Amino acid sequence: MLSRIAAALVPAFGRLTVTADPGVRPDAPGAILVANHTSLADPAVVVAALRLHGIEPVILATSGLWRVPLLGSALRREGHIAVHRGTARAADSLDAAAVALASGRSVLLYGEGRLPVRRDAGETAPGPFRSGLARLAAATGAPIVPVGQAGARRLCSGSGAKQLAGVVTAPLRRPCFHVHIGSPLHLPDRVPEATDRARQAVTAAWRTAASALGETVREPA
Repeated sequence: MLSRIAAALVPAFGRLTVTADPGVRPDAPGAILVANHTSLADPAVVVAALRLHGIEPVILATSGLWRVPLLGSALRREGHIAVHRGTARAADSLDAAAVALASGRSVLLYGEGRLPVRRDAGETAPGPFRSGLARLAAATGAPIVPVGQAGARRLCSGSGAKQLAGVVTAPLRRPCFHVHIGSPLHLPDRVPEATDRARQAVTAAWRTAASALGETVREPA
């Protein structure tokens, strides 16, 4: 349901294009899809793009979304996974993700686990990744598929007022969004090395997406 809604809504707010590395089969079951996180709007953009490739993943997202009326019910009903950051329940999301992968579902998560501090609508490379992704890959043996998105900040970025204004005016402005799906890879066993390798792969996919939009990119500190 959420994938269908995203696929219907995103084209109403802008123009979405999607590319993939040659020979990639992003719909292969049991993969960990890892995307860069730049805006409150980019989950909808990424989910809409994945649906064009026949992928409707289980999504790991902050637990606060489960308290939003209607949205929380839909997330719960469709089996998406709440991440309780900074609590004793934080590891539960990885256990639930492992079960989803074992059943043949793909899982979508954000390695950074937070939004960038940049206030304007420009692009910023992925920041430091948390270790959960590497630990999930090590525990399950699942490949990761790097997903880079660019342009979502043109729809929604900055202060609350600017984000609202961006959403309201988007149907007239028709901002462009681009999502690039990279080649699957298996991460090394050691968590620090795996975390860094995953970030490099997502950064490469993001650069491809940003270049497709003619964006000037800023590398992370």
